[in-house]
Amino acid sequence: MIDNCADDWRIAMTWQRCMQVGMEVLVCAIHPIPGKFYFLWTTKLSNHGGKIGSQWVPVDVTLSLPMFLRLYLICRVMLLHSKLFTDASSRSIGALNRINFNTRFVLKTLMTICPGTVLLVFMVTLWIIASWTLRQCERYHDEEHANLLNTMWLIAITFLSVGYGDIVPNTYCGRGIAVTTGMMGAGCTALLVAVVSRKLELTRAEKHVHNFMMDTQLTKRLKNAAANVLRETWLIYKHTKLVKKVVASRVRTHQRKFLLAIYALRKVKMDQRKLMDNANTITDMAKTQNSVYEIVSDVNSRQDIMEERLASLEDKIASIQLSIDILPETINRVLFHHQSRQSNQIEADSELNVNQSSISTSRSCPQNPWNTQCFQTSIIQNRNNQLTQKQILSQISSDSNQGLEVPSLFSSQSRTPPPYTEKNRMSSNHRSQRRPSIVEDEKNFTYLENPSKMQMFQQISSTPPFYQTNNHS
Repeated sequence: MIDNCADDWRIAMTWQRCMQVGMEVLVCAIHPIPGKFYFLWTTKLSNHGGKIGSQWVPVDVTLSLPMFLRLYLICRVMLLHSKLFTDASSRSIGALNRINFNTRFVLKTLMTICPGTVLLVFMVTLWIIASWTLRQCERYHDEEHANLLNTMWLIAITFLSVGYGDIVPNTYCGRGIAVTTGMMGAGCTALLVAVVSRKLELTRAEKHVHNFMMDTQLTKRLKNAAANVLRETWLIYKHTKLVKKVVASRVRTHQRKFLLAIYALRKVKMDQRKLMDNANTITDMAKTQNSVYEIVSDVNSRQDIMEERLASLEDKIASIQLSIDILPETINRVLFHHQSRQSNQIEADSELNVNQSSISTSRSCPQNPWNTQCFQTSIIQNRNNQLTQKQILSQISSDSNQGLEVPSLFSSQSRTPPPYTEKNRMSSNHRSQRRPSIVEDEKNFTYLENPSKMQMFQQISSTPPFYQTNNHS
């Protein structure tokens, strides 16, 4: 009821518990009846030639024997007064490990703590109770059993499974007690052997020392056996190869000793193998446990190091992601500066090309530098070049705005003129220095030439006749 937290006791009652309660009430209800009541007990007397004997026996004899069934209450007292049962911490630990604190658990703990004392108390108690009950059953029919010492002798030899046969029980009640005593004696003997073997067993430290000493001795024996094998081999070789006359008996003697040394060597190796097999006990389990604990600790430390590395790697990946996020903006800014620089370079190159084309036009018409048709042709070419360059710049700007790849303006396939270099600048300066500016009649025509820029002015009149002479040309 307490375990199930039931308010009504009838909720916790089952038919098994009802049977247990009924048996307990029946056992505890057996008691001698007040007054004197007798009954006739007839039995065969085995100690007196097998004759039949009848005696009037009190009813209290038959009622006093079942009263010993109340001894089960001793186990309940041991359970209720045990420190394991009364300690709250022990019961909590047992509940966590799903251990029931019952009589069986208490008896196991007592057999583990003090097995000798428990067995001694049990055997002495059984001996006294069995002797008294056997005397009660046999004393009215046989005078020999009336003495308590005789019944104790019979119980002792029956308990130890000796059975001399000098005293035997006559009634069925006595025979039943003798059989029960024999069975209990066999069980107590087995428990006694187990307790003694446990007491004689070596401890962990003693086993370790014993194995070490045995290993040392076997190692010495192994070395001696190997030395004997080598010695006999050398003697056999000596008496067969290094002597003038071979003595067959001596050779056979050394060969016999050689075989015996080999057998001794094999036996020592077998003993070492058995020792190693026997050494695989609790000591090796403890070593294995220590090694496993060290391995687990190493794995945990490596796991911590790995977690730290993963954390640093995540930080680096986050920084890389941030750099990738700002990369398009950086690329657009770089492309904008690059396009600006290229557009400035193209404007400078186009200006240089205009100057060079003007100079080449003036040189291509030396007979008539003021020829209107030649001058117009050069102007048209310059305008076409400027339009082509403007189209390229507009295409580049549109591609960059759309996110397309901008082609290089200085590739071999581009149609723009070569860049302005120091060599071109020096050559243009040299040409301009060889041909100075010409200033003629302000009324007719003026021609100016500058290395950086050229200006042409034409008079209102269409044809200057005085510049078409041979001297001027």
